[in-house]
Amino acid sequence: MALGLCMSLVAGHGWAFGLDDVAAKAEKLAAQGYAAPQSNLPPVFRNMAFADYQQLRFRGEEARWHDAPTPFKLQFYHQGMHFDVPVKINEITAKGVEEIRYEPQMFDFGKVQIEPAALENLGFAGFKVLYPLNKADKSDELMTLLGASYFRVVGKGQVYGLSARGLAIDTALPSGEEFPRFREFWVERPQADRRNLVIYALLDSPRATGAYRMVVTPGKDSTVDVQARVYLREPVEKLGIAALTSMYLFGANQPSGLLNYRPQLHDSEGLAIHTGSGEWIWRPLNNPRRLAVSSYSVENPRGFGLLQRTRDFGRYEDLDDRYDLRPSGWVEPRGDWGKGRVELIEIPTPDETNDNIVAFWVPEQRPEPGAPLDFEYRLHFTMDEPGLHDPALAWVDQTRLSTGDVKQSNLIRQPDGSTALIVDFVGPNLAELPADAPVSTRVSIGENAELVENNLRHNPVTEGWRLTLRLKVRDPRRPVELRAALVEGEKTLSETWSYQIPNHE
Repeated sequence: MALGLCMSLVAGHGWAFGLDDVAAKAEKLAAQGYAAPQSNLPPVFRNMAFADYQQLRFRGEEARWHDAPTPFKLQFYHQGMHFDVPVKINEITAKGVEEIRYEPQMFDFGKVQIEPAALENLGFAGFKVLYPLNKADKSDELMTLLGASYFRVVGKGQVYGLSARGLAIDTALPSGEEFPRFREFWVERPQADRRNLVIYALLDSPRATGAYRMVVTPGKDSTVDVQARVYLREPVEKLGIAALTSMYLFGANQPSGLLNYRPQLHDSEGLAIHTGSGEWIWRPLNNPRRLAVSSYSVENPRGFGLLQRTRDFGRYEDLDDRYDLRPSGWVEPRGDWGKGRVELIEIPTPDETNDNIVAFWVPEQRPEPGAPLDFEYRLHFTMDEPGLHDPALAWVDQTRLSTGDVKQSNLIRQPDGSTALIVDFVGPNLAELPADAPVSTRVSIGENAELVENNLRHNPVTEGWRLTLRLKVRDPRRPVELRAALVEGEKTLSETWSYQIPNHE
């Protein structure tokens, strides 16, 4: 995955700071033994409750570039709770690099009583980027970088949902996950006419270091162009590249076990993959009873992401958290990534406060310690899911779970011990077909279930087709794998619906 890495000229002057500068630091760091960051937090910050931490507000007039001729502004997060290690943040100007230093007067501490001595030698926990996304005279949060290597981005009219990560190491392995962290940032001061922001980051963890260049471009769909060079100190069993982290509690394919006025509650509802061979795959998410890992072998992926396809407010009914406005995250690789797999990890969660969904790319060829691994991709944060998709192929609009039943002669539906899955396919190509078109299905089912019904009918409401699969699970302690697609003769009409019914015990 070796790709060209460009330098970044600052403000049109000859002095430059680029990815190679950060990579030199990462390479040097990788050659040394790992030094765990030391917390400098006094007890008043370390032991504070979340409600108190929320009172530590950055003063708007202290924002970086507050009076500068640029639409971008930087605000900073105070250390507190588990954000107990300072992150160094630098500004790049035409004159060079200058550290942005913590000053207590930058913050309003609300009703929290803080002794002046407790504020000495503190730093920032992270930072956020502001930009007038929705109104020309009002700055909105565009991006937030807080904790490990996590960051979140929104576009116009969106609210924060899923997170992206710089790197994931050994996620869902028995040995335990390692969480690399961005320990230092460099942010370019943008010129007045610049409509994107350049951020560099130095990543560090017990077994890896890395240099990152992120170009953040706000808009209806905000994007982040990522270039990275990673070095390993020690071998890593699973290296997760372009990781996305999200939350799925319940939805149409897995309704809430408790009575809840919200029909669906999730930041993302499915994993989408565009393979190097051109196939599109859609995998609805689950909240399983046990940890579940699904892998999709792909060579040179064209894209993958965690999507929120359902945009109807009536499917969420949540006025506070607005899950209907949470963006989909789509990874568009640049260059050939070679052989590997897209991995989906689903973790049980009892509530919506836990991010229990992770998806990333795992290269088949694991890098050797000391040798650089270069990769590049664009992240899209969008609510225009059809815009991501090939218009020549239909996609899955929804997957619904139901108790399987058979209509008796007296017209009463009688459950027959089966499980029913209702899958609606939609798309411009289906809308052009007559209702009596010879559309059929290509269905495969794992050995742990018996298929008792495969029914396809035209859906006049969506101008698509509805597939009903009814099956009997043989062993509820084991999952069931299913795949389905619409075809017309030899022609494939839709993406591949890939689904797992998780074990029930």
